[in-house]
Amino acid sequence: MESSSRVVLKSKQPKHKREIKKIVIHSFIIILGIVMLYPLFWMVSSSFKQPSDIFNSVSFFPSEWTMDNYTQGWKGVSGYTFGLFFGNTLLIVVLAIIGNVMACSMAAYAFAKLKFKFKSILFALMLMTLMLPFHVTVIPQYIVFNHLDWINTYYPLVLPKFFAVEGFFVFLMVQFIRGIPNELVQAAEIDGCGKIKTYWYLILPLSIPALVTTMIFTFIWTWNDFFGQLLYISDIKLYTVALGLRMFLDSAGESAWGPMFAMSTLSLIPLFGVFIFFQKYLIEGITTGGLKG
Repeated sequence: MESSSRVVLKSKQPKHKREIKKIVIHSFIIILGIVMLYPLFWMVSSSFKQPSDIFNSVSFFPSEWTMDNYTQGWKGVSGYTFGLFFGNTLLIVVLAIIGNVMACSMAAYAFAKLKFKFKSILFALMLMTLMLPFHVTVIPQYIVFNHLDWINTYYPLVLPKFFAVEGFFVFLMVQFIRGIPNELVQAAEIDGCGKIKTYWYLILPLSIPALVTTMIFTFIWTWNDFFGQLLYISDIKLYTVALGLRMFLDSAGESAWGPMFAMSTLSLIPLFGVFIFFQKYLIEGITTGGLKG
């Protein structure tokens, strides 16, 4: 009896230790997540506080809830409402998504399935653009766009997307399209499909996870872009959300923290919505395509 009980205790002990280890790990992750999300929670809470309580009160929750920050923030500055800034940002985002999806998918299809001269060299040059810092090309690009008289327009922010300038997305789709069996491409050619029809009716439908991943990253990066928009846009009526938020910091010589926090909270809602809704495709596109060798 004693030996059997010892065996039972020994068999249960490792499982008990595993449970304790799992609890400790999960508790650490939860605490770390709360610490990382605390600035976000503080910003959302501050958007409902009175301006005098934002930095003077030690309480995390507002002593008096108010929606004045949202109403004042939505009114915008200089006679332009924040709804205009949201509309301008949405226009740039939609055009950037269309450009990246179309151009990068066509370039990736060519690199992955077509045969042409200097294919390996061109692909290597494309990969080299991933290692080139963005700030190295800022001045040459600005000079080119200035000669084209595109400054203070959306052209510098949108048109380059239609020429597959995003090497990361091209590489992501190349890795995914390479996983499509060549037999399917050959079968499409036998059925009379040319290169364009094969791309449209075969490659695109099978590359939906990679396309959605490109859409999500393009949306997030374009929505959050500040430097590029600040560099090329100077007219207030063309301002985006990122530039509109900056105006709260120096409006009338003082900082309107409450409206800025309120509009910052609203600006995060589309990002969270897109990420949560397309999370499944994002994970699938990265794991099955972008990380394959």
